[in-house]
Amino acid sequence: MAQQEVKLLGFWASPFAYRVIWALKLKGVDYEYIEEDIFNKSPLLLQLNPLHKRVPVLIHGHRVICESFVIVQYIDETWPQFPLLPQHPYERAMARFWAEFAESKLLESAWMGICSRGEERERAAKLAMEAVEKIEELVKGKKLFGGESIGYLDICLGWISYWLPIWEEVGCMQIIDPIKFPATSSWIDTVLHHPVIRDNLPAREAMIVYFQKRSKDIYESRTGLRV
Repeated sequence: MAQQEVKLLGFWASPFAYRVIWALKLKGVDYEYIEEDIFNKSPLLLQLNPLHKRVPVLIHGHRVICESFVIVQYIDETWPQFPLLPQHPYERAMARFWAEFAESKLLESAWMGICSRGEERERAAKLAMEAVEKIEELVKGKKLFGGESIGYLDICLGWISYWLPIWEEVGCMQIIDPIKFPATSSWIDTVLHHPVIRDNLPAREAMIVYFQKRSKDIYESRTGLRV
């Protein structure tokens, strides 16, 4: 089954697509990448993911897998080389828990921060920093969440190392203060120097331009105000 053709539908600025790319690269899995226009969704994407209509979508032979966490777990179970999830059931459960925590508490708050203004942005940034406080305790004393080698949680939280600083710049806010969060900052440096991560990132300048426009459009759509 692992030898069947693999395809990935993604979007160039999506942190969710990139965690799948990193997992495939770490496993040494050959795949075909199909770029999607998320603002003009293709019939293929709508056919493969009719429930959520979003990327990433992994095609493995005749099987279709959606949602990035699910896809990364599927990749880890299908290709046993370079295990990503811990072996112990409790540690596996905790890795999944913290991935979901970072998604619901940090990512959503940080995204709200760049798509809002004034007091609403300040509240969102404060919630994001509270989430980072928990992550700081989790990674304290560790090189990576997975120990000495990169693992599932490092991949799932990898967006923090690259996307979050861009969102901070776009939103004129600081969420990860290196003085306040030294362990998280050190982890970010380690992740960004890993060759699989370093060599598979979108261009920063293009990301700044994209997220500036995206945040502006969302804010104006939500509030009816022009900025």
